[in-house]
Amino acid sequence: MTPPSFKKGFFVSPFRPASGLANAHLQTLFPSFHRRKPLSLKRERQKIYLADGDFLLLDYHTPKQCEPNAPLVLVIHGLSGSSESHYVLGLQRALAAIGWPSVAMNCRGATEPNQQTRAYHAGASDDVIAVYQHLLQHQARPIMIVGYSLGGAMTLKTLAELGTDERLWAGVAVSAPLELGICAQRLDRGLSKIYRRYLLTGLRQLWEAKHAHFVQQGAQAQAQQIAECLAKSPYQSFWQFDDQLMAPLHGFDNVHDYYSRCRPTQFLTHIRTPTLIIHAHDDPFMSSDVIPPSHTLSSCIHFELAQQGGHVGFITGSIQKPIYYLEQRIPAFLQMIQRQHAH
Repeated sequence: MTPPSFKKGFFVSPFRPASGLANAHLQTLFPSFHRRKPLSLKRERQKIYLADGDFLLLDYHTPKQCEPNAPLVLVIHGLSGSSESHYVLGLQRALAAIGWPSVAMNCRGATEPNQQTRAYHAGASDDVIAVYQHLLQHQARPIMIVGYSLGGAMTLKTLAELGTDERLWAGVAVSAPLELGICAQRLDRGLSKIYRRYLLTGLRQLWEAKHAHFVQQGAQAQAQQIAECLAKSPYQSFWQFDDQLMAPLHGFDNVHDYYSRCRPTQFLTHIRTPTLIIHAHDDPFMSSDVIPPSHTLSSCIHFELAQQGGHVGFITGSIQKPIYYLEQRIPAFLQMIQRQHAH
């Protein structure tokens, strides 16, 4: 078999959608229906504490036939996701098949209410770096980071901030919202409004659960902060949600400040670690306007651009026998980087 090609800079993806699944919405939604049954994977959960007194939950998987020299892969979910998201479990299983260990990070509040008012957002690289430093201290393997969607945005910012750390070998960002403002506008149009409604409903429920948790804990000041933001709901757009809840609860002046300081495109030129970005032109969460100019890419970035694939979809094969391309492509890239370190 010919080794997969990963060119520096922009290159055309070899991905081709499964017959009958060429539509962007089918690519995006099919895994949720096809993978309703939980993917079996035995994992060990660890709670780690952060400098501000909050905590994160990590789910480790170490395969029985673990390659002694394999890196540890840190996997970060997207908005409203968790370590139980099908794409996280799917990648962890694919890595286990080649003998690689992995750890899935649950962002603040993803699975249960956290202890601080803040949760997570596109620029929450501080939490990723805290996990990275924890992993450095507790095991000797090099580390690779893979992030999906909003987790991809967090990953790109983290890679830029970590620079040339010798234990950081590679990064991958899939379907990352490279320009937050453009993505928010895209979700206000056409069938993409369905995703907007689904996400905003789920996010409101998470914040309501967090408010109830603070009330139960007697944390009146924190509960009041959240209550004041929730009083402005129901939110009709991500611009409104990010302006009236995310920005004030996460230290930003307003939505414009949040989007300006956290838009991933500005970090691409500063990345010094081999990084694969996988993106589809037809992603219904964004338009082609988010694709950055070539001069903004650092020399370490491999930007794989597919015509089709939807949002964290990329399903090839057939409807009867779907093949999850990302679960082949990502391990292949990470193995390529490992081989380069071995020589």
